[in-house]
Amino acid sequence: MRSIWNGAISFGLVSIPIKLVNATESHAISFRQIHVTDGGRVRYRKVCELDGEEVSAAEIGKGYEEADGSIIPITDEDLARLPIATAKTIEIVSFVPADEIDPLQMDAAYYLAANGATAAKPYTLLREALKRSRKVAIAKFALRGRERLGMLRVVDDVIAMHGLLWPDEIRRPEGVAPETSVTVRDAELDLADALMATLGEVDIESLHDDYRGALEEMIAAKAGGAYEPAEAMAEPAGQVIDLMAALERSVQAAKASRGEGGGVPAEAGAGSGAGSGAEADVTPIRRKAAAAPKAVGGKKSTATSGSGAAKKTASGRKSTSASSSASAKKTGSAGGKSGGTKSTAAAAKKTAASGKKAATPRKRRSA
Repeated sequence: MRSIWNGAISFGLVSIPIKLVNATESHAISFRQIHVTDGGRVRYRKVCELDGEEVSAAEIGKGYEEADGSIIPITDEDLARLPIATAKTIEIVSFVPADEIDPLQMDAAYYLAANGATAAKPYTLLREALKRSRKVAIAKFALRGRERLGMLRVVDDVIAMHGLLWPDEIRRPEGVAPETSVTVRDAELDLADALMATLGEVDIESLHDDYRGALEEMIAAKAGGAYEPAEAMAEPAGQVIDLMAALERSVQAAKASRGEGGGVPAEAGAGSGAGSGAEADVTPIRRKAAAAPKAVGGKKSTATSGSGAAKKTASGRKSTSASSSASAKKTGSAGGKSGGTKSTAAAAKKTAASGKKAATPRKRRSA
């Protein structure tokens, strides 16, 4: 890897020649600006304001603009001759526990490579001292025209340095936290802990940039002339209706994605109401027996004890029932509703007297 800075680590009276190498790289896809109407490139040309001529990179230098607009030229030689120790040296000033460094201060990361055979022994000494102390080194160094803070730590068998922002470069989070008073229940915290434990079990090496992959596929499809716009993803809901239910479903979905069975522990989902993931016993609902259909013509069915006898008589004495019915209809048509009722009652009494069981029809009410 190409070095971007050469210098030395100052470790007390020990000097370790090193080379600074970028530890990270960007895989972001960059775009060019184009003229929308014809697709032509839109370029930025660096032009001198005095003569109007375009200037090449080799002819461009640095300058400081004063309040009145005048420019003071600054050369690389001027910067290299500044009377500060960190111009070519990473000066270690202290060793502190790693948890004392606020991650907000983290900036770019670099690898420090031993520069030459004579640097191997002091480089290894500093690396092993950092390992054994379980601390990180805080250092000052100058890079690209400004002095910076750095944090040295061990990564595998290499000393890495993270650039740190100065404390006054970290903005205070004023007006960022919610202004309304919110109470969080223990049950909600239990579910949040369960979700954190489930999502935390992931190999970071398996994560990749889905956006860049989709962008590369889209560019390739457009280049091949076979691009078909995909349906846009739905925007996430702006409001959580049921926080407990959302947490429970999140835990279940995270477990399902990892092939884990089971629901949310009972103690975590207790009292959560709707959407609870805890298992529950199912009690079947007992339904009432369907009522017997009413007789044709508005007549009520006979009692249960008499219904069986009525069915038996009807099956064995079809002719008697038929003749009785015909007689009743004939009498009713000749003598009216009252005469028909009396004739039917008489036929029923005659059947009972002969010792045969029959269903006793209900008397009709006179009109």
